[in-house]
Amino acid sequence: MRALVTGGAGFIGSHLVDRLLAEGWKVTVVDNFDTFYDPQMKRRNIEQHLGNSSFELIEADIRDMETMRLELSGDYDVVVHLAAKAGVRPSIQDPVGYQEVNVRGTQNMLELARVWGVEQFVFASSSSVYGINPNVPWREDDCVLLPISPYAATKVACELLGHVYSHLYGIRFIALRFFTVYGPRQRPDLAIHKFARMMLQGKAIPIYGDGSSRRDYTYVDDVIEGVRRAMEYKATPYEIINLGNNRTVELLELVHALEEVLGVRAQIRHMPEQLGDVPQTWADVGKAERLLGYRPKTQLGDGLRRFVAWLSAHELSYEVVACGS
Repeated sequence: MRALVTGGAGFIGSHLVDRLLAEGWKVTVVDNFDTFYDPQMKRRNIEQHLGNSSFELIEADIRDMETMRLELSGDYDVVVHLAAKAGVRPSIQDPVGYQEVNVRGTQNMLELARVWGVEQFVFASSSSVYGINPNVPWREDDCVLLPISPYAATKVACELLGHVYSHLYGIRFIALRFFTVYGPRQRPDLAIHKFARMMLQGKAIPIYGDGSSRRDYTYVDDVIEGVRRAMEYKATPYEIINLGNNRTVELLELVHALEEVLGVRAQIRHMPEQLGDVPQTWADVGKAERLLGYRPKTQLGDGLRRFVAWLSAHELSYEVVACGS
């Protein structure tokens, strides 16, 4: 079996690549090593595979249709499209850039899949599409989407593009709404990674608002299991599926959990609430269980311990940047 994984050198993508190669897949990765965070971190994520004959790396931007037409064989059983400009808050400063990469890039990948005759397309969507919908836990059949950031709006647009290509061209399109994924290799701008590093350095961590915001933290291995099952799903032509942990955790509760795992007391610097941040995320994963047999297994404390073990073993030299959602 052959898979094309866009964004395959990133956090979630590299874990998926590890899994696929271990299972005997042939994997092609497209990644442009964007400088949103240190590209060397992403290169380390995949360096162990560079000599593997079942692994191919194409350094290309998903906006560059011509390069992808020339460099990619098109001989794939499934496309897993993870590449995107990430982050809620940065998208407010660069809405046009996010539209270009996320929407136009996804359009390009769908068009290539159409031309190649690829029948299975798995897309990384986001819990941010629900926005400020007060009906929690969030269900996929609740049509009330109230996104409040350009990033979230691009993900909604891509889900709809997928429906168009599924309807017109018979591409099975599975959109997976990820809920705050964490674990080894997590992006350094995200709260768990940023907070852990700053706490270990004795720096005060920024808490936006009163610390009562809540997130459904989902360990990366659980998400990868959901992605793998989505790659095999054949029952219907188009689906939107939550991949979360079905538990919501208050921000200050997360800080206390990190204190326990790190053995360090957090210093807190309270900051004003940030535009684009939603007050809570919470996944109903009943549909994922029903269609994919998805059952998240990792408790927050266990996941944090695995993350901290990875962080301790990898002294990476990159700057801690603004915390994303």
